[in-house]
Amino acid sequence: MSAPRAKSRARPRKRATRRKPGVRARAAIRLRRRRLWRRILLSGVVVAAVVGAAVLIPLRIAHDPVVVCADDPGTFPEAGIEGWRGEQLENAATIMTTASALGLSRDGQILGVMTAMGESSLRNIDYGDWETSGFTNPDGTRTSSIGLFQQQDWWGSVEQRMDPATSATLFFTRLARLPDWQQMERSHAIHRVQINTDRDYYSRYEADAVAVVDGLSHGC
Repeated sequence: MSAPRAKSRARPRKRATRRKPGVRARAAIRLRRRRLWRRILLSGVVVAAVVGAAVLIPLRIAHDPVVVCADDPGTFPEAGIEGWRGEQLENAATIMTTASALGLSRDGQILGVMTAMGESSLRNIDYGDWETSGFTNPDGTRTSSIGLFQQQDWWGSVEQRMDPATSATLFFTRLARLPDWQQMERSHAIHRVQINTDRDYYSRYEADAVAVVDGLSHGC
């Protein structure tokens, strides 16, 4: 019988030693890291810029003043001003530009717009107090009021009173003859021109008239 073979002992494997990267390898690693950080930073800047634009642009648009000019109806706000819109704003603008052409400032414009608000709701109507309420003149005759300012026959012809610019001119011409009208309460000054029954009647339209005049002058 042959002698049993001695068991061979397995040699322990040597762990592979990890070589440290050389100078060039380390430099390449650092370069890759720098490039990675640059991309991260650049991405952050881009994201911040997009978010900032999304927030700031609408805010800037919201705060930028809208240019509205009395001589350009295309710039009038569609939503109106204090409930006055469309044809009413166009008539108010005509009153304002007429006042300016006659040398009257903002105060005169406000008085003109106040008057037309109280007389016709800023609509160029071809009827007046007689047709709507049966009003008569002190002598008992029917009133003949028409137009923006509800002017009667003695103010001018039908054509003059029904033309917004001409009727405004008739009003401002009489207002200019009134001494110290700038120092009067606005409704009282209008009363002296229109000769209505209540000198405080137009006061209720003062705030709206100021808003409309200033609103149609914003940015011009």
